[in-house]
Amino acid sequence: MATTSTLGELKTLTRDQRSVVIASFLGWTLDAFDFFLMTFVLANIAKDFGSTVKDVAYGIALTLAMRPLGAFIFGYLADRFGRRPILMIDILLYTALELASAFAPSLLDLLILRALFGIAMGGEWGIGSSLTMETIPPRLRGVVSGFLQEGYATGFLLASIANYFVVPSFGWRGMFIVGAIPAVLVIYIRSAVKESPTWEAAHADRAGVTMFGGITANPKLFFLSLIGIALAAPPVYFAWVSPSFYAGGLPGALIVAPVLIYIAYLLKAYPASRLFFYMIAMMSCFNAFSHGTQDLYATFLKVQHGFSAGEVSSVLIAANIGAIIGGISFGAFSEKIGRRRAIIIAALLSLPMISLWAYSATPIMLALGAFLMQFCVQGAWGVVPVHLNEMAPEDARGTFPGFTYQLGNFLISLAAPIQAGIAASHGGDYRFALASTVALVVVVLVIVVGLGKERKGVKFGRA
Repeated sequence: MATTSTLGELKTLTRDQRSVVIASFLGWTLDAFDFFLMTFVLANIAKDFGSTVKDVAYGIALTLAMRPLGAFIFGYLADRFGRRPILMIDILLYTALELASAFAPSLLDLLILRALFGIAMGGEWGIGSSLTMETIPPRLRGVVSGFLQEGYATGFLLASIANYFVVPSFGWRGMFIVGAIPAVLVIYIRSAVKESPTWEAAHADRAGVTMFGGITANPKLFFLSLIGIALAAPPVYFAWVSPSFYAGGLPGALIVAPVLIYIAYLLKAYPASRLFFYMIAMMSCFNAFSHGTQDLYATFLKVQHGFSAGEVSSVLIAANIGAIIGGISFGAFSEKIGRRRAIIIAALLSLPMISLWAYSATPIMLALGAFLMQFCVQGAWGVVPVHLNEMAPEDARGTFPGFTYQLGNFLISLAAPIQAGIAASHGGDYRFALASTVALVVVVLVIVVGLGKERKGVKFGRA
């Protein structure tokens, strides 16, 4: 009843506020649509180029790895020049790169284009979410957060439908061509959306503004923090690829110990870095949760179960309907019980769903499992836009949420090829690869979120 009441309050949005919400939702929808198109055709691309699914899956990894660069570049420009114009430029860029992917003459060329696509894709979420959260009333942030984030699931849903109709007739290249069409509508909508009132008020007097709440105001701290992230990447890589590497004692310690000491020094010497590193850790868990349940699921259905394109699409359509319902429900729920509690409840509910989601045998049961799993996964994710924006430093809301989100993506960017590798090492058993990695990620996510803080309902804008 409380959730229904919160959803009903959406009617109180003004015309300008509704335009911002719809435009940002469609921007993230089409962004996700373009990303997920490739996850449906990994096996098709591998066959066309005479390669393996694991090799092609590096296209997903490169997209994820390059997203932080786009989040920083476009987020910084949005903080400096405004949310709306930079968002339109970003959409044009990722649409062009999506279209170019359709004409890649080799796997190497395709991987390069997917890396560049990742830069453009990385900019959209942070700018769109900050524009929305700075425009709407604080009491509606939770439910709008869930609605906005489920543009991601809606994009996945549209990609599922495109897979059903396009791949049988036009192949994988046709999927990328279709991915370039819808952006025209978003550009038109963006042209009618007003700038963030919070940004405009701050832009009227930029004196004393410090980028990133003290992190990039201190160039030394900022670059030291980036060095820490770069140093952390190899240990994370080895932890995914070969956990036994650390059990070997000295080799693992020689890599991990200096990194931990370095980051501990930054946290103690520069308190402003604590929120930065915490958000990156949290978003690494969140991204492992979503990508670990999504990116290889279509391949799992095709390869392990031998499902047709229609059957795969049907299962994933069910999954994304569950995702949309879960995201909006838990986003609204977070207004009543808090951001962290809503995230933790949604994540824990996914654990009993793993068996049905990964080990069912029929399309109907797998569709039910996928529906319930994504209800939980995107239920937790529905809180992310509002949680990150409320935690972000005031003068870096265009940069901070998207940058920390995408740095989390960078640290788990090898999830798809690693899961594919685990499956291959277990005789092609994708069930084991998916179930084991997701169960671990849920436990870590709950711990990390539980150790954090929240600023539910904080007022945006400078006092």
